[in-house]
Amino acid sequence: QVQLVESGGGLVQPGWSLRLSCAASRSIFSFNRMGWYRQAPGKQRELVATITREGITDYGNSVKGRFTISRDNAGNTVYLQMNSLKPEDTAVYYCNAVLPTIDYWGQGTQVTVSS
Repeated sequence: QVQLVESGGGLVQPGWSLRLSCAASRSIFSFNRMGWYRQAPGKQRELVATITREGITDYGNSVKGRFTISRDNAGNTVYLQMNSLKPEDTAVYYCNAVLPTIDYWGQGTQVTVSS
């Protein structure tokens, strides 16, 4: 079975940075696409960032210019660098990996930006 394990969440002040990590139990190149999504209480799950097998990235409008998705291929890890954090970024962040017939999800990591 595929496992995705997120880490790096925490409590930070507005304007600070965090880097989230998603460690996959398989090579990230075995997935068509990997990404990060977030969900705040009472809100719909929201796209944060994705990266395809080919390395093409995409970002949600609310995080463009502040967040960067990247890969550590040797470690089978996908990262989300989050800069200039805002209280509106507070959510549980989930790692996602996509295959043609199934999606995998991590357990999530909590990011709280206080004000």
